[in-house]
Amino acid sequence: MSIPRLVSSILVTLAVLGIPVILPGHSHGASYFEDGFLGLSQKELHDKLGMPKAVRDRKSALRVFTYYPISDWSTYFSKLVSPENGEDVYTFTREGIEIRYSFSYMVDPNDYREDRPLIVRLVDIEFSQPTPISQLPSLVPEFRPSTDPANPTFRSNIWVLLFKGPPSPNARFIVKENGKDQLEWTLCFQLFSMQGLPDRLTSEALIDRVEISAQSLQLVRLRQRHTHEPIPNPYAELPAQQPTSPSRSQKPVPVPKYAE
Repeated sequence: MSIPRLVSSILVTLAVLGIPVILPGHSHGASYFEDGFLGLSQKELHDKLGMPKAVRDRKSALRVFTYYPISDWSTYFSKLVSPENGEDVYTFTREGIEIRYSFSYMVDPNDYREDRPLIVRLVDIEFSQPTPISQLPSLVPEFRPSTDPANPTFRSNIWVLLFKGPPSPNARFIVKENGKDQLEWTLCFQLFSMQGLPDRLTSEALIDRVEISAQSLQLVRLRQRHTHEPIPNPYAELPAQQPTSPSRSQKPVPVPKYAE
């Protein structure tokens, strides 16, 4: 008998004997952050967005995916791989741009039930065409970057990483980093540019993809400082232009008069 089936049988036996069983792990009902997705169960996500149009699974460490109609995935392919390998895919059209949301899941490693819930750990949002960084908030309602000039922001040559809001202790559940319990985990938006970002980042820099995830500011500053360059927040509100004070009238330099 497999371990999941054995553990499931033990749990059923304990329940019949009236012995309470408490499984550690994720508590359902709400997302961890203001994005509204991270931490939801798959059922809660389906209740919120409806059933996905397709499911995809990753074929390698690179971004190579195979897409399946939801009916084919449910009846056949989901039985060939672990359920958490499938990413639910939704497609929207906004302002003439096709936007594809893909939701990655994880499971509680301490839960051995066959029907253990899948929990959203990452949201991958792709655009059908490169999009200016200034246009992202109108295309993705869940993307509400901070406008605080002091908001922690980092970059490389192909991405911009924006932290947002306070850390959530519950978000440790969806993190796979070693030593995650000693760190704080915060909502992050990571903007990717396939063609590379200009040295001087402007509002017209083109973005192909956005990831919503939980990341650690402590980890970035302590262990990733060589790959994450701190930069000003590109979404910071510009200070109101101060009216220029009128220039003081200068007295003319006296010109000496000479006798003819």
